[in-house]
Amino acid sequence: MDKFGERLKEERKALGLSQQEFGAIGGVEANAQGRYESGERLPKSDYLMAVGRKGVDLLYVLTGERSKLSDGQLSAEESRIIEHYRSLGEDDQEAIAQLASSLAEC
Repeated sequence: MDKFGERLKEERKALGLSQQEFGAIGGVEANAQGRYESGERLPKSDYLMAVGRKGVDLLYVLTGERSKLSDGQLSAEESRIIEHYRSLGEDDQEAIAQLASSLAEC
């Protein structure tokens, strides 16, 4: 598998999305998404911009080097964690916040 495709797949999985769901974000069908991930095809810039807005680290996908977080950007994994956190009830969010604080102090 092409390194670009491997990294794109890694970012998609970090967001917890299927090829169909991820492709829809970029405006393509699941089969096109599969071809991007296998290295058979390269996506157009509008696709990359769309998935970048979802939280994909485009520098990493394109070059293999993680971008430094700036201007409030989150990695795909961080975005996924926040989405899960936001889906919890208030009591569970408080428990997670306390756990994270405790772990950070270790």
